[in-house]
Amino acid sequence: MKAENQALQSAGLRATLPRVRILQMLESIDEERHHLTAEDLYRHLHQAGEDIGLSTVYRVLTQFEKAGLVARHNFDNGHSVFELSSGEEHDHMVCVDTNDIVEFRDPVIERRQHEIAAAHGYDIVGRALVLRVRKRP
Repeated sequence: MKAENQALQSAGLRATLPRVRILQMLESIDEERHHLTAEDLYRHLHQAGEDIGLSTVYRVLTQFEKAGLVARHNFDNGHSVFELSSGEEHDHMVCVDTNDIVEFRDPVIERRQHEIAAAHGYDIVGRALVLRVRKRP
């Protein structure tokens, strides 16, 4: 719990029990599944015996997003998904049939985005690249 307290304090947030439990759950789930809806997280918390309401989960995720602890993505299916912020830029592929999300990193794409922005006189301050894909038969 000490690492979670430090992470929250570094982000400028008090280490309340709901925040610590939600961060712990995100860290444990993130190893197997990187992108969770607030409802997914709420279900996992309740399965673990935590008495944290859905509105609290939404509120804490919004606080975590503002503090840079999590990233929110909207992949056109009507739901926001959240992942722990790793500090490394990466992109996503979303299967149009299954909504499976695949993360990928490509230094060539990263470099080209910065080159294109610079060629137009801009610096990139935020970005999102989402490829919609379908599995080959």
